[in-house]
Amino acid sequence: YSCERFVLLSTDKAVQPTSVMGASKRCCENIMQCMARTGNKTVFASVRFGNVLGSNGSVVPLFMRQIAEGGPVTVTDKNVRRYFMTIREAVTLVLQAGVLAAGGDVFVLDMGEPVRIADMAERLIHLMGYEPGKDRKIVFTGLRPGEKLCEELYAADETLVPTVRQNIRLCRQPELDAKRFLSDLEELKRCAQANQSRQVVKMLKKMVPGFTHGG
Repeated sequence: YSCERFVLLSTDKAVQPTSVMGASKRCCENIMQCMARTGNKTVFASVRFGNVLGSNGSVVPLFMRQIAEGGPVTVTDKNVRRYFMTIREAVTLVLQAGVLAAGGDVFVLDMGEPVRIADMAERLIHLMGYEPGKDRKIVFTGLRPGEKLCEELYAADETLVPTVRQNIRLCRQPELDAKRFLSDLEELKRCAQANQSRQVVKMLKKMVPGFTHGG
């Protein structure tokens, strides 16, 4: 459609993925690499998001609702940590990626150290005028299938390099065998359309190095 720039919204779950969602996002990043090599006038890029505070599905509104309703506040694991970014930071990352992109690039935001979710829950309980463990209990429900204790922003075979924007990094990835990837992508599409779940997972494991899944 002769669009000048296309920015894919990816996720930190695309790094060493343990879920189909993360693996499919990593495939999307690879598609951007492939598209960048076609000679198309459109500039393709990806941005890896952490958790966006205040967005749909954000843990903060959930915790606040649970606290307001008397608890308990549910956390999957006492050691689970996540990267967080504000809506303003998320929007800025997308817009800046569109400006900085040369083709097939992956950008990540410097989000500092990951936040321990249990600490966040305790702080919110305090901020809402209650005492953790006494007025409002925190219950640990256990990690869900495919969920990690801590997400990563880049893999061991990737390198973060600075850009002209202080808090935005370019993630350099290994060279992709585009011909093989696109061939596998067609097979993945065929398996998905045929509702062959096990074959879908098998293909994703083939296409995404480091993808671990129990299926």
